[in-house]
Amino acid sequence: MAIVPIITLLLLLGMLTGANLFALGASTFLIAIQLARFLSNRWAQSITIERQQNQTEIQIGEVFPVGLQIKNTSGYWIPWLLIEDRLSKVALKLPPPALELIGRSARLQWFRPRQVSLMTYTLRGLRRGYFQIGPSIIETGDLLGLHRSYRVVSQPQYLVVLPKLIELQGMEISSRRPMGDLRVNDRGMEDPTMMVGIRQYIAGDPINRVHWKATARTGVLHTRMFQPTCMQGAMILLDLHVATNPEQHEPVRTDLAVTAAASIANMLYHMGQPFGLVTNGRDAADRMREISTENVFTDRNAATRNIDMRQKNDRIRPVVLGAQRGPEHFEELHRMLARVERTDGLRLSDLLMETQSRLPRMMSLIAIVQQIDDAGALSLAMLRRRGFAITVIVNQVDEAYMDTAARLVAHNIPTLPLHDETSIATVCRKWMMAGQL
Repeated sequence: MAIVPIITLLLLLGMLTGANLFALGASTFLIAIQLARFLSNRWAQSITIERQQNQTEIQIGEVFPVGLQIKNTSGYWIPWLLIEDRLSKVALKLPPPALELIGRSARLQWFRPRQVSLMTYTLRGLRRGYFQIGPSIIETGDLLGLHRSYRVVSQPQYLVVLPKLIELQGMEISSRRPMGDLRVNDRGMEDPTMMVGIRQYIAGDPINRVHWKATARTGVLHTRMFQPTCMQGAMILLDLHVATNPEQHEPVRTDLAVTAAASIANMLYHMGQPFGLVTNGRDAADRMREISTENVFTDRNAATRNIDMRQKNDRIRPVVLGAQRGPEHFEELHRMLARVERTDGLRLSDLLMETQSRLPRMMSLIAIVQQIDDAGALSLAMLRRRGFAITVIVNQVDEAYMDTAARLVAHNIPTLPLHDETSIATVCRKWMMAGQL
C-alpha cells in the first residue's frame, strides 16, 4: 500500500525533529482516510441488483411496474447506501411529459450482512416512445464523510410505449386501378386477366373483347365478361425531417402523424390487406449504448457520464418495412412507429430517391407530411407520373395546410387535412378517397 511508506516517513521525521504528536496525528489521519476508502469501495463492490423482468411494451395510459432486488453479498455491515434507478429527465419533465413517475426511484437505507431488499416504483406511459429505465447507481461512504464511492450496478431495461390506435370509420384504401386481387362491385374497372363469362355483344363493346369461338358456334356476336378487381393495401410514407417538422410544433405534430400511420396500418391489418412503412425517421434503439458495471468511481459525474442513451444518432439510411399481412407484421410496425424519431438526415426527396425501387407499384402510397418543400412535391409528382397511386395527408391546420396543399395540388396530387387526433377517424372516409387512391 502506498500509504505505508508515507506513515513510516512521518514517524521517522517526528522522532528526529521531536514532533512526535504531530507525526502520530498525521499518521492516524492518513490511516483513517485509507480505511474509509477501503471500506467504502468494498461496500460498493458487494452490492448486486437484479431487475425483475416483466413486459417491455405498454399502451399509452398503462402502468409499467419496476422492481429491483438489492443484495449485500458480503459479510460487512453497510451503514448507509443510496440507490437510484436513473430515469430520463426529458421524458419526465419535458412538456408534455412522456412518462409519469408513481412512487420514488431512489432510496436511502442501511444493510446487514447478506441482506436482500426489494425496491419498487411505477411508471405510467403518457406518450409513445422508446425509453431507457436505469441503470441503477449506488452511492456509499464512511460515516465521517472522508470518502465516497459510486458504482453503476445494473444494466438498464428499455420500455416501448406503443402509439395510440384509433378506429377508422368507413375507410377505403383500395386503389381504383384494375388488375388486383380484391373483388369490387364497381364494374367500371374490370380486370382483363379474370374472365367470368360471356354475353351477347352490345353496340359500343370493344372489339378486342369479342369471344370469337362463341360467335362462330352460335352465329351471334358474343363479348367476354371480366371480374372487376382493384389493388389492395398501402405503403405508408412518413416524413419526419426536422426541416419540414419544425421544433415549435413538437412533439404534438409528430405524435399525431405516428398515431395516424399506426391507425391506418391497424385498419389494413384487420381487413387482411398488406401494409408497409417507409420513413426517413431514425430508430431510437440505435441510440442504445453498452454500460460497464465493473468500475468504482469517486465522483458522481464520472460515474454517470456515459450511461444515458446517446443524444445524437448518425444513422442516415431510411427505415423500411416491406408490405406484408398478419399480426406479427403489424406488431413489428407498431413497435417501429413507437421508436421512430425526427431526423436531420434524409429529406423527403432523398428518401423517395433512395427507396423508390422498394415501393410496390401495385399498392397505394399514403404519404403523411407536415410541411413539404418544392423538391419533395416534385418527387411525389414524379412517382405519380410513373403510375403510383398517391394520396398525401397534410398534418397541419388552416393556413398552414393550405400552403402545403397548394404545392401538391399544383401537381394534381390529392391531399387530405389532418387537424387533430379526432379527425383521424374520418380523414380517410370512403367518400374522400374514392377516385383519389
